[in-house]
Amino acid sequence: MDFRNVLMAIVLSTAVLIGWATFFDAPIVEQQTTEKTISKNQDPSSPSIDEEENKIENENTRNDVINNTKRVNIENENIKGSLSLEGAIIDDILFKNYKEELGGEKNVTFLNPKNSSREYFIETGWASSGKENIKLPLLDTIWQIKGNSNLTPNNPVILEWDNGDNLIFTKKIELDNKFLFKITQSIKNNSNKSYQFYPYAQITKKGKPDGMKIYILHEGFLGVFGDELKEEDYEDIDKEKFTISSSKGWLGITDKYWLTAIVPEKDKEFKAEFISKNKKYRANYIIKEASILNPNGSITNKIDAFVAAKEVHVIDNYAEKLNIEKFDLAIDWGWFYFFTKPLFFIIDYFFKLTGNFGWAIVIITALVRLIFFPLANYSFKSMAKMKILQPEMLRLKELHKGDKVKLQQEMMALYKREKVNPISGCLPVLIQIPFFFAIYKMLYVTLEMRHQPFFGWIKDLSERDPTSIFNLFGLIPWDPPTFLMIGAWPILMGLSMWVQQKLNPTPPDPIQAKIFMFFPIFLTIILAPFPSGLVIYWTVNNILTIAQQWVIMRGTKVKTV
Repeated sequence: MDFRNVLMAIVLSTAVLIGWATFFDAPIVEQQTTEKTISKNQDPSSPSIDEEENKIENENTRNDVINNTKRVNIENENIKGSLSLEGAIIDDILFKNYKEELGGEKNVTFLNPKNSSREYFIETGWASSGKENIKLPLLDTIWQIKGNSNLTPNNPVILEWDNGDNLIFTKKIELDNKFLFKITQSIKNNSNKSYQFYPYAQITKKGKPDGMKIYILHEGFLGVFGDELKEEDYEDIDKEKFTISSSKGWLGITDKYWLTAIVPEKDKEFKAEFISKNKKYRANYIIKEASILNPNGSITNKIDAFVAAKEVHVIDNYAEKLNIEKFDLAIDWGWFYFFTKPLFFIIDYFFKLTGNFGWAIVIITALVRLIFFPLANYSFKSMAKMKILQPEMLRLKELHKGDKVKLQQEMMALYKREKVNPISGCLPVLIQIPFFFAIYKMLYVTLEMRHQPFFGWIKDLSERDPTSIFNLFGLIPWDPPTFLMIGAWPILMGLSMWVQQKLNPTPPDPIQAKIFMFFPIFLTIILAPFPSGLVIYWTVNNILTIAQQWVIMRGTKVKTV
């Protein structure tokens, strides 16, 4: 087996598979289905809060809705916004520490009010058995503020609503310094009747994320039920509603960098649903066991709600301190979780030492080379000998061109005599592939990499190199189309790949040799749209490989020439 074929096949397949899935897969056509709905007041034998929506809602601008509804202001170190007294919903949140665009002034806006074009909000409440005609607070219910009117970490807000039938509904909403809302909802019964109620929480989002679906990243519904992570794409829920029951876990809707999640009260069995209806997506749960409200008594339920930027350390801290099952999986670490996440912490450590994620990537690349230095040395020595042995191999092929069996025997004898493994050159590439995937995943999904600069023209390591050879890297006042954006770092990577190829043995087949000549160009084009941090990693790795291989080749000799 020609190790060159194997080596290039591995590299090429990796690049093509990731590149194709990322940039060229066609968007999936959205399919709508009609499902039977169960209202809040129907029989709870199978509790649900899947509501009928027959009315056509007017879409207003975000600011118009906010300005035309009574609100409670929200602010801490990380978020700013408000909650609406109409429905007592959390529906106006922006992230103070993150900008929509690199160098821009506008903060990332996340949650949006009901009846706006991109509505996205969290509601909590109670459902009834339907046996009694009970007036329940709905999305159009106006709540009253009791006391403090600004929600901050040191000042919770209490909201109250009287249904007119001796039932007082109360919500106490607390906020920490990060992204957690603690909601304690209660009902006080001033009548002589008994009632049954089922607490619930629901996230409602209108529309899907902008842009093409990227298969390396999950965006959509997710949750942990028991010990199992469930991820459902928007397209899957368009086709069929997802339902599951559990006694522990959490659920929510995730974007690339941002998350909404709701956590039921512990040790209470709940039914969770992911629903699509009228271009709106809902993630909800309802507690399956009824809370009995006795005459002149009260009941209480607690809910944790997250409106979060997916900062790794913050998410991990919530998972540990609040004992939320596998909450760290809210960040899409992928199948190589056990490898990708530790790699992030290593790079983050070097980032804190150097103050630059680009240098952290360079350092981790050098460390990987150092760890596998002995193995690489063995591979490169074999490759160097293979290169020197090529004249002898050609002589044997010419001598035994009519006898394949004899040729194979002579070639194996040559390899054995010179202690050469013809496929050993694949080993360095095989080692690099897990790091390649892990770094690619980490650069793409972790918020910490967003808008992080390197040096010079690289202002964001999570995005492609912004320069292009087709306008001479900005010297010509012309913006090339996207497919012609082949920047300086991808070209450096291609050149390093070409030099590395020259150090390897040339394939004996002339046609094969010509094909291999085009691989550096082809891979440069394929990898040009990838995050610049990944291209920097690959380039530095190539340069270190070239240096190591060159030193080994200088000192390698064989007996047969």
